[in-house]
Amino acid sequence: MAKKKDQHDDGMVAVEEALSKTERFIEKHQKILIGVISVIVIVVLGFYGFKKLYVAPMEKEAQEQMFVAEKYFEVDSLQRALYGDGNNLGFLDIIDEYGITVSGNLAQYYAGICFLKMGQYEDAIDYLSDFKKKDQIVGPMAFGAIGDAYMELEEKKDALYYYERAAKFNVNDFTTPLFLLKAGWTAELMEDYEKAYDLYEKIEKEYPRSNEARDIEKYLARIKTLQEYK
Repeated sequence: MAKKKDQHDDGMVAVEEALSKTERFIEKHQKILIGVISVIVIVVLGFYGFKKLYVAPMEKEAQEQMFVAEKYFEVDSLQRALYGDGNNLGFLDIIDEYGITVSGNLAQYYAGICFLKMGQYEDAIDYLSDFKKKDQIVGPMAFGAIGDAYMELEEKKDALYYYERAAKFNVNDFTTPLFLLKAGWTAELMEDYEKAYDLYEKIEKEYPRSNEARDIEKYLARIKTLQEYK
């Protein structure tokens, strides 16, 4: 019993010593600690103030401007969608003026797609690459569009890379088989038949109900034939 009491007393002494050291440290560095805490508080308050008082109103303005640009985009009036109509901003102006907003980021995607449709493939790659791909639907479409631009430039290796990134970005029953198929076509054009077969087979096994799976047996049979004659 006495032994347990001694152990308890020793433990209490150790705790008291630790507390004393902590108190002495706080007393010694009190000004520094207060300064650090003050900076942290200022940064946090500044961040939330910046978002609420500056970014939020800017986001609202950007959404209003995006509405008109998106309407032009929907009817393939790509020049007006990109550069505006004299009264309303186009995607490029929205990027310049509202780049820090969610809408400003989305304008990067729209601009890239506009340039892709207009045949300006390098510009398309630049804007689509700058687009922050957080959205689970738009993200894979952006990677896929970069792949399309590289295909148009006949840079198949880069196209294959981005098709595979698009397929993996957000695995689902819609975009994944779509870009697996594009990746398979690209690998086939590169005469990498083993890779093409693997990509087609993945569609057959993992996405049998997808549109891309309808003719997948034909693709697999064609690859086997090509492998025999290679």
